[in-house]
Parts: sequence; C-alpha cells; structure tokens
Amino acid sequence: MQNGFFCAIDGITCLPPTCIKGSSQSSPRIHRNYNYLSVFFHSTRACAQQQFSHIAPDRDHAAMANHEPNVLQYPHKADIYSYRVPTPPRIVIPPPPLNADAIPVITLSARRTSLYDFLSTVNYSNLVQENAPLEWSYERRREAQNILPFLALGPMTAAKDEGYLRLNNVTMLLAVRQKHGFESKLMNSALRTAEKLNLAYETVDLTGHQDLIRSFQNTTAMINNHLSQVHQQTGQLGKVLVFCESGNERSAGVVAAYVMETHEDVDYIKAMQLCQAQRFCVNFDDGMKRLLQGYWDILCARRAVAAQTTAANGMNGTTNGNTNGEVVVSAAPPARPKRTLERDQPEDEGMELDDEDQDDVERFGGRRFAPFRDQPL
Repeated sequence: MQNGFFCAIDGITCLPPTCIKGSSQSSPRIHRNYNYLSVFFHSTRACAQQQFSHIAPDRDHAAMANHEPNVLQYPHKADIYSYRVPTPPRIVIPPPPLNADAIPVITLSARRTSLYDFLSTVNYSNLVQENAPLEWSYERRREAQNILPFLALGPMTAAKDEGYLRLNNVTMLLAVRQKHGFESKLMNSALRTAEKLNLAYETVDLTGHQDLIRSFQNTTAMINNHLSQVHQQTGQLGKVLVFCESGNERSAGVVAAYVMETHEDVDYIKAMQLCQAQRFCVNFDDGMKRLLQGYWDILCARRAVAAQTTAANGMNGTTNGNTNGEVVVSAAPPARPKRTLERDQPEDEGMELDDEDQDDVERFGGRRFAPFRDQPL
C-alpha cells in the first residue's frame, strides 16, 4: 500500500482500484474481482456527490444574493471618531510677512477721534525694527520693549528699574496684578518707585483671565486719558509701561486689546502678531486668544452700531461730534415694540420654519468638512 491512499466518503472507507491491483497479497475479506471493486468505488463516489450537493450554491441562491444592497453604497464616516469633550478649534497665529531685510511688516493706522487727537501725531513708520525670532535673547525677557512708540510692555522688574524709567521718559505705570482673598502687596515696590519718580500709576486687580474682557475698555481709557492729558500740558507724547509679574500673559492681553481698540484694520490676529514681533517671549494661550477674539467681536458690533447711529444723525441733520466709536442712545430712533411670539396661529408656522432654515444656513453654511461621505463605486 505504499502508492495507495484511503478515501472516506459518507462514512465508507474505500480503496482505489490501483491499490488492489498492485498488491502482491490478497486478503479473503476483500473481493478479488477487480471489476466489482471498480464499480463499487465509482458508485459510492456518485452517491456521495449527490448527497452533499446542497452545499454548493444554486442559481436561485446566487440570484437572491445579487438583490442584496451593496454595503459600500451607504455613507461612511469621513474621519476617526473622537470621544473627548467638544472643544472649539485652536486659533493659530501665522507669522507676519517679511520685507527684503527679513523684518516683519506690520502697518497701523490710528482711528480718527475727537477725544484723543494725540493719536494723529504718532509716526508709525518703521514700527518693527528687528526680526525678534532671529535676534532675541533669553535675557531680554527681563527688560521692557516698545510695542507702540508711546506704549511699552515688560515685567515687574522693569517697572522697578529707575534707570530704565528715566532713560525712556516713562510717564505712567499700569500694573495688572492677580487679585487674592487678602490685600496683594506684590507690586507695591514698583508703585513706590513710581511715587519716588513722581510718575502716575494705575492698578487693575484680576481674579483670572475671565476678568480681562471686562477690564479691556477701562484699561484703554486709562492709557488714553493719561496720554491726552500729557499731550495737552506739554505738547509731547507721554509713555505708558504696562506690566505684570512676567510681562508675558495678562499685561500682553491688555496691550493687544488696546491696539485693537485704537487702530483701524487691526483684529486680534494682527494685534498678537505685533506684540510677539516686538516682545518675542509673550505667551498667548488658548484662553487668552479666545478672550481677544471675543473682544474683537464686541468692538466690531460697537463700530457697526456707531456707524448706523452716525448715518441716522446725518439724515436727521443733527450731529454730536462723536467719532470715537461710542454709542449715543439718545440719537437713535425709537425702537419698535418687539412682536410677541404666538405659536397657536397657523400663519406663524411657516415663518418659524423659515427662521429655522436660516439658522441652519448660518450655522452650517460654508463648512468644508462633512462628517459623512459616500464611497465611490
């Protein structure tokens, strides 16, 4: 049986004819008739094939499979699911454009206002004079840098440096300090230096970043009021040093908000670019970027309302001479009473549906990313 093999079909063990024919010894238990064994083997194989024929798919089964829907025709997710808490997208600050000398080019134009006319005398040419990423050194973080010709930003150590204050003709210190449950004495040494040099000083106490957005308008008014007073008394520009403990976080946010509020075409991105181009070590984290973005939206709303009010006053032939972006309530036309929402009336149902569609367009319109997409066949 060296060249033979066994074949088990339906529980019956059969020997191929070649094995029987080539065997030198015959057993009495095996039929000696070769023809009979050959017929028995082929008939057994045919029976087995007929018994197990239901395993192979028939034509009806293949036809039914063709009518099943194709899985690839369903929408598939376009990206990997994320199971973290939903957060807004990060605000990326791109680097400003460079000129032929590899120096950032940032142009500013002061807003025209009747209250603070000193801004019209400021020369903004060659505002940024070096490439901070290439020429910055670690020791300069302990010094103060000029963000604008009349506005400097630095740490508390610079506010206590009498030599720096005299050399740069600083006329006012604005301290942005952390507010605690007890009276903070952290910056008293800097304030004593201001009193010693007969300098004006103001303080802003904050419990956190969230208090900044409520203080931006007040800090801008403090700076402008002092500069306007110095300009009226001496005919020259004063200089304000805004500082906190490090000069990189809260005080940088105050300076960026001031640049946005007092200059044309300066949004929160450009304001942060200017601060970082002048003082490279400033740190605008995601929370500070969101605050500046929110304050920029508030400024845009104020200016839009002020422009509408000015246009209404021009049509009525009245003007108040206010061009600084402040809103005058008395000059606005009387508002109509708000229409009450009556959901029981059938005529309002179509209007409500239109409002919902408009909300969906404003929310989802212009999005390039779709959460689901169809796979190409």
